[in-house]
Amino acid sequence: MSGSPRTLHPVAWWGWAAGVAVAASRTTNLVLLLLLAIAAGYVVAARRTEAPWASAYRVFLRIALVIVAIRVALQALVVGSGGATVLVVLPQLPLPAWLTGVRVGGPVTAEAVLAALGDGGRLAAVMVCFGAANALASPSRLLRTLPRALHELGVAVVVALSAAPQLVTAVGRVRRARRLRALPHRGVRGALTIIGPVLEEALDRAMTTAAALDARGYGRRAIVPVGRRRATATALLGGLLSVVLGLYGLLDGSTTLHIGPLGAVTTGTLGPVLVLAGAVGCVVGLRMGGRAVVRTRYRPDRFLLPEWLALASGTACAGLFVATAALGGVDSGLAPDPWSLQPPGLPPLAALGVLCALLPAHLTPPPPPAGTPEDT
Repeated sequence: MSGSPRTLHPVAWWGWAAGVAVAASRTTNLVLLLLLAIAAGYVVAARRTEAPWASAYRVFLRIALVIVAIRVALQALVVGSGGATVLVVLPQLPLPAWLTGVRVGGPVTAEAVLAALGDGGRLAAVMVCFGAANALASPSRLLRTLPRALHELGVAVVVALSAAPQLVTAVGRVRRARRLRALPHRGVRGALTIIGPVLEEALDRAMTTAAALDARGYGRRAIVPVGRRRATATALLGGLLSVVLGLYGLLDGSTTLHIGPLGAVTTGTLGPVLVLAGAVGCVVGLRMGGRAVVRTRYRPDRFLLPEWLALASGTACAGLFVATAALGGVDSGLAPDPWSLQPPGLPPLAALGVLCALLPAHLTPPPPPAGTPEDT
């Protein structure tokens, strides 16, 4: 889609990433997991900016690889390895009789390794998706989209989310400085010498952030009557309680309740009503609580057609994977036999979902050049 360069709304990127993550969580098919991870990486390469938080995507990729490695190592060393194709036989340690089903060492089979790759790859793909959201969405812009009642909580969350990218940038900066001075910057010795400057920079950044929050009147609230505060708390707590009870009714719809004049009502029938009523109560409570927050919003982000297309792409990806599981059942191809060496198939609907995950790379406007106000 052609258009002037601009930064997409952060909620659109997080919605797209959540949809792709839901799709990844529904399968252990290594082919589909790899395709979803490639799709997320392709969108990041096409639409990320030069902002500091965008460089943190490489860290999420490394964490994903570590997750897979740990899962495979645990399967090979601790968990029993079923299957007939033995790859290697490790020295086995004798264990007490009460540790039935647990072993350390022994034969490692190809079937067990593939099963571990499927389980670990699912979590790794979810990590890659949320790493893509962190690389594409600006934490400060995400803060501006929260309701005013959640402003203080949003500031704390955004500061916490932006800490990891800033830490990665600081480590890279210190390593480059030490490399230019011909000082150790690799291995254990280099890591120990880098920790000090990085922690010092993190402390200075925390003090600067605290001073900026204090100068901007962070925590200042309007004078609200006691009755309104109690009504706000009642609406929020009642709405949250109603949502929890409604979700319980949706998950377990077989329980029968006897409610006065209504008589016997199943939780499956009452669940949707409670969820809807709770959502309304939460919205009302947030709107009433927002009146106590004295905060202005400068140049709010717009949610235009490209944002809706990105959000729809993630939703379509998740929906197609859910439809594949519902229509195919056990033979859907999303969860192939973990103890079989046969190559997994590629379900058509799931493959179409992977293509939907790629659409934001072409349906959204390109990012602005580095250094422009839109890039921050």
